[in-house]
Amino acid sequence: MKHYVLILFLISASCFAQNPTIYTIGDSTMANKKDPERNPEHGWAQVLGSFFKENITLENKAVNGRSTKSFINEKRWDSIYKKLKKGDYVFIEFGHNDEKIEDSTRYTNPHTAYRYNLIRFVKETRAKGATPILLSSIARRNFNEKGVLVPTHGDYPLETRLVAQEYKVAFIDLEYFTELLEESYGPEKSKQLHLHFKAGENSYYEKDKADDTHLSLKGATAIAQIVINQIKLLEDPLFERLKKGIK
Repeated sequence: MKHYVLILFLISASCFAQNPTIYTIGDSTMANKKDPERNPEHGWAQVLGSFFKENITLENKAVNGRSTKSFINEKRWDSIYKKLKKGDYVFIEFGHNDEKIEDSTRYTNPHTAYRYNLIRFVKETRAKGATPILLSSIARRNFNEKGVLVPTHGDYPLETRLVAQEYKVAFIDLEYFTELLEESYGPEKSKQLHLHFKAGENSYYEKDKADDTHLSLKGATAIAQIVINQIKLLEDPLFERLKKGIK
């Protein structure tokens, strides 16, 4: 009888056990794009789910144009916090819009508001028994006339790293790895990672398009692969959720 009850308990527990969810929060470099069949632009978190097994859910909550400040003020973080459960993950990548000093609704000083917003994400994620992962901003394709890739993010990536160190949070240095990616393609071929089209070359754009921040499907997939490669090094159970054969 005891064995029968135990079996029933295990079956019941397994039925009600919830698979973990990965929440990705950030800006347009991560966000899902409308009309993905036609739209050449993709966020890297938009394609991240294809690397995982079906026993994990990916909720891409990144939104175009958001900074840590506007993401919080628009209650987007609150809506995620309410749903977070033990075993979930939150991937956090902001910076592109926190830099916009001309916009009071988005700008944050990297050493004060930006830092404390990251700390809030970390602490509140952990309070729910979930795991935060901090990522620095992806590099822009910003080559000078001599072919040198020039950084554009100031102290934001550094502050992200410092918060990760201080609070012992897993950190993926996407700025560094995407710099390497851009440089490996070079000044001209790296356009393939972004959105460079002549008028009429792509039906989605009526006019010339030259965007060195946002990503093509090729660029988004390459960056998602970088994130997966770093997850493998974290010694975290999340590694076990990856599909077999993923490089």
